Amino acid sequence: MRPESPGGGSTDSLLAAASAALRVDRDALADALLDQLPVAWAVLDEQLCWRYLNPPFQQVTGVSPASVLGRQVEGPDRAVWRVLADGRPRSGVFAGRPADFRRLEVGGAPTGVLVALPGGADPHRAELERVRARLALLEAGSERIGTTLDPDTTCAELAAFAVPDSAALALVDVLPLDTPDAIGGAAAGGSATRPDPSPAPTADPARPRLRLRRAATACEKGLADCPTSGPAAPSGPPGSFGGAVRHRPGSVTARALAEGRPVSANLLSAEELTALAPDEDALATCLDAGVDCLLAIPLIARGRPIGVLTLARAHGSSLGFTDEDAELLAAVAGRAALTLDHARRYARSQNTALELQRALLAEPGSPHPNLELDSRYLPSGITSVVGGDWYETVRLPFGRTLLAMGDVMGHGVEAAVDMSNYRSTLRYVAAMDLPPHRILRQLDTLIAEQENARPATCVLALADPARARWTLASAGHLPPALLTTHATELVEVPTGPPLGTGVGGYEQTTLELRADHALLLYTDGLVAIPVTLVQLGRWAGYAKAWTAEVVGG
Repeated sequence: MRPESPGGGSTDSLLAAASAALRVDRDALADALLDQLPVAWAVLDEQLCWRYLNPPFQQVTGVSPASVLGRQVEGPDRAVWRVLADGRPRSGVFAGRPADFRRLEVGGAPTGVLVALPGGADPHRAELERVRARLALLEAGSERIGTTLDPDTTCAELAAFAVPDSAALALVDVLPLDTPDAIGGAAAGGSATRPDPSPAPTADPARPRLRLRRAATACEKGLADCPTSGPAAPSGPPGSFGGAVRHRPGSVTARALAEGRPVSANLLSAEELTALAPDEDALATCLDAGVDCLLAIPLIARGRPIGVLTLARAHGSSLGFTDEDAELLAAVAGRAALTLDHARRYARSQNTALELQRALLAEPGSPHPNLELDSRYLPSGITSVVGGDWYETVRLPFGRTLLAMGDVMGHGVEAAVDMSNYRSTLRYVAAMDLPPHRILRQLDTLIAEQENARPATCVLALADPARARWTLASAGHLPPALLTTHATELVEVPTGPPLGTGVGGYEQTTLELRADHALLLYTDGLVAIPVTLVQLGRWAGYAKAWTAEVVGG
């Protein structure tokens, strides 16, 4: 790396002066000599502590000598250590920008590293580099944040994205999913506000504390344990916990959420950090790690806050949180907030559909004492799409019971509403005391006449203990499984088209009904792959225990 002066001469002759400046106290002459270099550069000693930053370097990076001189560079590029070890010039990244590294020597002994930024003090090139870095960061954030529709996964991805490139510690706290979408706060926008580091007059301990849910944390490798709430943290960041966190009034997190804009505080003393840290767990981690810089960015979607991203940097950081940092990270957080809002809305919709299904799918009970029934509805959580699975039992004369299992096509609240429609229509048709295949025919006709009704699969099983037989008919549904103490087999049922198509054409079959038999009706959520007898083996185990009890009793 040979930075050139405007006159075309090599600046290598000045490297000796830079090396000598590391061995003596800088005086006015040394300062004047080093300041004349047109290249944006800085000098680190053999411990990689900041020793000198020339004005072009300060202009390009925004680093202030008062904030970093004497401190060790945080997380330097590996190339810097290698240059110091073997003396071979290398290129890498420094302060978030491309840089060239060269070892400084006096009498053959290494005294430090010269860091030079390509482009020098050219403001146009420096601005171009900043724009490129901004676009690269936004693109990386779009690729790594929001890969699923699970809110906690999105929060964990946001925290992991911020560490270690932008911070040593990242916390993502969100409003609980059932919180109304409006809370007190200023409109989003504007640059980062810099709070008075002293405890705010409004930070009255008696005031109610802001309650958020800690969705995710991420810590730089080697940092003390990430602050958590609720269950213990998993090994290694990012962590997703879900516990409630009470934030101090006047903390950067509380202010950012209230003001609707980033809030930063740099070069904090222990007392100032105590006043501005988000919560007790975070404060303990920050004190142990020597954190002295905080930045809180509200997560705002559709003009309303849904959470806060809090970042921390420790002593020795190459930079405090600048306005440029806050603006860039706020852009990343803004995109993440929209993704998180989509995930939260989706989760809320799924929860609504789930609650509706649970409310409509009451336990079947025992319509007749001569037939024992049991049911299970086990949705796998908000990360799975809630469908229109349904079941029903109808008491019929002469000790008979009609069992129905169905699956409305589609997902979400609309499918759950259609599920209720199918159940009520089935009860209406079953009251006519028709055989199963004719019940399906009537259902198909009635549903097809409803313009907005969704098709559904369905299987009917009419239990007639007096005649010791099952009568079954299917409208495109999975075959029932017959479980006995000795075997498990799928029942072959003639399959017609799904209900609601208006095609019709259903047939039925009969099956022997015995006291030591159990008939299993199910939906496709139980079997993610085609049904096999191997899969039914586990169910048979439960049936064997049940039928053995029935026969033995």
